[in-house]
Amino acid sequence: MQYWLFKSEPNKWSWDQQVAKGAAGEEWDGIRNYLARNNMREMKIGDRGFFYHSNIGKEVVGIVEVCAESAPDSTTDDPRWDCVHIKAVKPLDVPVTLAAVKADPRLADMSLVTAMRLSVQPVTRAQWEMVCDMGGVDPD
Repeated sequence: MQYWLFKSEPNKWSWDQQVAKGAAGEEWDGIRNYLARNNMREMKIGDRGFFYHSNIGKEVVGIVEVCAESAPDSTTDDPRWDCVHIKAVKPLDVPVTLAAVKADPRLADMSLVTAMRLSVQPVTRAQWEMVCDMGGVDPD
């Protein structure tokens, strides 16, 4: 299993909206960055990710799971862009802020710190466990 972080502006797509989609999940569409797209192309069904509210809140608020592998993005006719579908798994008991991540030296190499603008980022198992611990949830 691999781990990821998905960034979303909550005024455009929030954790509550993701949860409302249920087991069917939602297409993670509209990504127009090659590295983010390539990250999604590496994802497999069952991979887990953090759902991160960017710009407003700046915090990890929940855990999602990839429920459909990369396929053409339905929001464009451009064949260069594709995306995965994700579904909500559970909220964090305590949201983990960007400030808290930056304050922990063990997370200094996390993409959230080093590549802040990237909307779909890889997360290592160690980083996954640390952020889950900070958020009060079991990493498994």
